Amino acid sequence: MKKTAVVVYNLGGPDSLKSVYPFLKNLFSDPYILRMPGPLRWILARLIAWRRSPVARSIYAQIGGRSPILPGTEKQAAALQNLLGKNYKVFVAMRYWHPFASAVAHAIANWKPDRVILLPLYPQFSTTTTGSFMHTWEKAAKNAALNAPTTEICCWPEAVGFIDAIGRTIDLSIDTLPDNTPYRILFSAHGLPKRIVDAGDPYPQQVERTALAVVRKLGKTEVDYAVCYQSRVGPMEWLQPYTIDEIKRAGAEGKAIIVVPIAFVSEHSETLVELDIEYATLARKAGVKAYLRTNTVNTDPTFIRSVADIVKLARESGTLAAGEICPGGLKGCPYQKNAIENG
Repeated sequence: MKKTAVVVYNLGGPDSLKSVYPFLKNLFSDPYILRMPGPLRWILARLIAWRRSPVARSIYAQIGGRSPILPGTEKQAAALQNLLGKNYKVFVAMRYWHPFASAVAHAIANWKPDRVILLPLYPQFSTTTTGSFMHTWEKAAKNAALNAPTTEICCWPEAVGFIDAIGRTIDLSIDTLPDNTPYRILFSAHGLPKRIVDAGDPYPQQVERTALAVVRKLGKTEVDYAVCYQSRVGPMEWLQPYTIDEIKRAGAEGKAIIVVPIAFVSEHSETLVELDIEYATLARKAGVKAYLRTNTVNTDPTFIRSVADIVKLARESGTLAAGEICPGGLKGCPYQKNAIENG
């Protein structure tokens, strides 16, 4: 009987306040994040981690002293395992903190699967997230002598169950507003430096596709919405519009806000602190009529069933992605990269 190992992976996060600095050091040491020559990146990664650690510790202190990403991902992995059945075994890996790809690759090699499937818990592809993990996994698998055929699922921005779950959370939020309250839906995604996008990263196009799919799912004749970006770091230009600016605009126009974390599938510090505390405070000061934030999809049964279907399709067909969805000319997209390299 054929055995398939499924690696569900995410960013990762510190599991204690003491691990904040090494987590940040790992993050900024990634050449897919800090794109500069190795020696300079080595120095700057440590400097940035040292400077950002006090702020990051204060953020994590507000949510129990650790990131909720790993526990949330483990629950999703368990739900996925339940649907896939005994011929599959689901493993959890994180990019910048435990469990690292290296340890997971050795565990899978010991299990001796017939195939490995990499399933990102990033709905939209970016070279800084999924692309970075794919690169790391190749090295980890080689070091672990893991030679089983591997399918890399790159993205699923319009997965039916994902869109359906988000749509239901929005409907619930709309129902809590008083009748005739004008509102705007803000699809807030984690930001990305504009220079990375200009280099061909497909992330913003995929975020837009997710938002449009959700709007269509709502089935309303007119939907007031905006796609915006949060978590900007440093002085450089990032993807715009910024979520904070959209909050201020809604306040000036006398509208309520429903904030939808469109690029997260589980709770992060970016949802529990940045959206729920910092941006909620900003909204009150900006005169927003009401500030609502939808839950992430977490272990929503429809969502889990949808990603299980994607895994099964990958097992049967060996597809790289859930459909070719990136427009031409985006060098950061795996499809486009393969087409360019193959002439």
